[in-house]
Amino acid sequence: MAVQKTLAIIKPDATARNITGKIISRIEEEEFTIKAMKRLHLTLADAQRFYAVHKERPFYKDLTAFMCSGPVVVLCLEREDAIAKWREVMGATNPANAAEGTLRKLHAVDLEKNSVHGSDAPETAAVETAFFFSGLEMA
Repeated sequence: MAVQKTLAIIKPDATARNITGKIISRIEEEEFTIKAMKRLHLTLADAQRFYAVHKERPFYKDLTAFMCSGPVVVLCLEREDAIAKWREVMGATNPANAAEGTLRKLHAVDLEKNSVHGSDAPETAAVETAFFFSGLEMA
């Protein structure tokens, strides 16, 4: 398996509940290397640009409003098979369908407030990581 980078976002519902540290601890327990990390507050325009791929979907307006409702923590993670592994650790988008022990099963409030985001493919990971981090920010 190849070493990959992927983007992770700790969403506003999780930062509001002060569980950022728990999620970061899990990331480290799963043997990801944190290549870059920062806390920020997205504007609506930022959220709309980031989620532009979903613009025609019915949840786009609510998703973008939610993502700028409070601070987020964005991380670039690295390890072998990082994209698939991070998606496994996160669990299903709908926490009701997430496997026991996954972040979404443990921490999500509902389908929208599901605590974490992750890239779904190498191409997406490259675009999403570049959205938040310059090359100089990657350790």
